[in-house]
Amino acid sequence: MNFASDNTTGAAPEIAAALARANSMPHAMPYGNDPVTRGLTAKFSRLFEREVAVFPVATGTAANVLGLSLVLPTYGGVFCLESSHLYGDELTATEMYTGGARPIPLPGVGGKLLAPELAKAIAQHKPNNTHSVQPAAVSITQISEFGHVYSPGEIARLAKLAKRHKLAVHMDGARFANAVASLGCRPADITWRAGVDILSFGGTKNGCFGAEAVVVFDRARAASFLYRRQRAGHTFSKMRFLSAQLEAYVQKGLWLELARHANAMMRRLANGLARVPDIELDHMPRANLVFANMPNPVWRAIEKTGFSFYHWGNAHWHTARLVTAFNTDAADVDRFLEAAHAASSGRKAKRPMTFLPRA
Repeated sequence: MNFASDNTTGAAPEIAAALARANSMPHAMPYGNDPVTRGLTAKFSRLFEREVAVFPVATGTAANVLGLSLVLPTYGGVFCLESSHLYGDELTATEMYTGGARPIPLPGVGGKLLAPELAKAIAQHKPNNTHSVQPAAVSITQISEFGHVYSPGEIARLAKLAKRHKLAVHMDGARFANAVASLGCRPADITWRAGVDILSFGGTKNGCFGAEAVVVFDRARAASFLYRRQRAGHTFSKMRFLSAQLEAYVQKGLWLELARHANAMMRRLANGLARVPDIELDHMPRANLVFANMPNPVWRAIEKTGFSFYHWGNAHWHTARLVTAFNTDAADVDRFLEAAHAASSGRKAKRPMTFLPRA
């Protein structure tokens, strides 16, 4: 029973069926020239209510850094949170795929990049200084690494500030579906309508075997992407097997259906944990990720019952990161809560400090 990550799951049955259909094609042209891949542009354009360019890739890291390579010069930088996957977990992929551009880490509040912090950072990087990285973009993560959801207004404020300084806006949307499901908005409302230029559209965490997409909202800006993807080794010869996953994922609203279930399971889990006397939540979750502070005897007892989850802390307290997925069983949630109640001392704990991981 695993609450460590939504990366631990298999694939949704609808995605598996789509792959089987793609495999039933006796022949299909390679390198994205198959009918499934060619059809993605129209499907994603309908989804986002404007003409977009869409490119399948296999990993979130590839989506992030190849998307950013469209807007980062070799001497440039991208503002992002110090807790972001881009900065903390993708090694030097940004530098490699852009020819030298680098992430510029910034502090956040509640797992979000806020406009005042961005404005301060922009002011500290003087333009035309040949001794300093030249900022060219801003990257935000939706949902954030700490489970918070950016509202359309928050994104718009960041984007307005970025555009004032001629910075492109990128969104790491590894859990983009969970954000849209949580907000009840249209995908356009938290992307191009709010000022986002490039989106890393995630599928792997929400029911795909392994498929992501780079969505570029200004198609002229995407002109060099095919060359960049080829150079990076992400042009699959049998591209239809990535594209078939994405096609089934966005077709008939499957992506939102899966995300709504993951979010609902997290609400069930969080509401139950909030009633355990010596467990305190950092915040009530808006999506499928939450951090719970608990005494060490509690998390150890829960682990001994067979649950897996990440945790960080000291000799007395730990913060557990709990993630639900598209196929999380409500019965497993209830068993986790039973284990937490059984491990609890029954005493209301003094709120501990929070031990948040880098990403």
